[in-house]
Amino acid sequence: MSEAPWTVRRVLAWTTQHFDKRDVDAPRLASELLLAHVLGLDRVHLYTDLDRPLDKGELGAYRALIERRVEGEPVQYLTGRREFYGRPFRVDARVLIPRPETELLVEALLRALPSGGTPRLLDVATGSGCIAVTLACERPEAVVLATDVDEGCCALARANAEAAAVALRVDVRQGDLFTPVATEPPFDAVVSNPPYVRTGDLAGLQAEVQREPRLALDGGPEGLTVLARVVDGAFLHLLPGGLLALEIGEEQGAAVRDLLQQRGYEAVRIEPDLERRDRMAFGTRPRG
Repeated sequence: MSEAPWTVRRVLAWTTQHFDKRDVDAPRLASELLLAHVLGLDRVHLYTDLDRPLDKGELGAYRALIERRVEGEPVQYLTGRREFYGRPFRVDARVLIPRPETELLVEALLRALPSGGTPRLLDVATGSGCIAVTLACERPEAVVLATDVDEGCCALARANAEAAAVALRVDVRQGDLFTPVATEPPFDAVVSNPPYVRTGDLAGLQAEVQREPRLALDGGPEGLTVLARVVDGAFLHLLPGGLLALEIGEEQGAAVRDLLQQRGYEAVRIEPDLERRDRMAFGTRPRG
């Protein structure tokens, strides 16, 4: 081993090259995020002290994370953190890692909500709570409920609500889809990012994605099993004129449009993500 010190600069260069050889996605970004985590810094501050040498403890901790990343563990699970809508969220292997596409769903829902009043919002299959917590932060007057069938997800969602100082306005309940809100008054909007990957496609997903909970990914043979249940159940839990907002798979636009229209929703529309792929579906419960 060279006697040259393992500085921030040298460590980042070596790790980036190592990740690249191992076909790790976004090798430079992964190197920076993991090192910043070990050093307790943000990525920007790595570059203000590039010649800082790492001590043995820091090197050991970093090497351990490098090994786990090469084995396919997502960076977000290794750091325990994911940014969503400009806020940090705790994540771990209990929950789906929040995606940028889901931020688009939140933006669309916020635009659609009328100003004023005290809207009642429901996030179904909340996972980390990123949608529910973001809605509560962006609309302080809103009442937000969130459900998830997995108690581990609910615990993490509650922790994220606490960290964002909205725990008193985000009511997280454990149970299957709408069961925890069966006796609640209807909502102004229901939002959900349910599992929508076809069961047969799971084995072909990236190694990192396969580390995420199967329960949060597996949408059944056609990817529509849970989506169809959300479409059906939301209709019964929306006020007249209330909005259902869904994240969907890129090949599911036509099928989800049919589900919404057959259930009786109005103003049904499918919207794309930034790469022009079908990603969001919307429908309104009729006022009549």
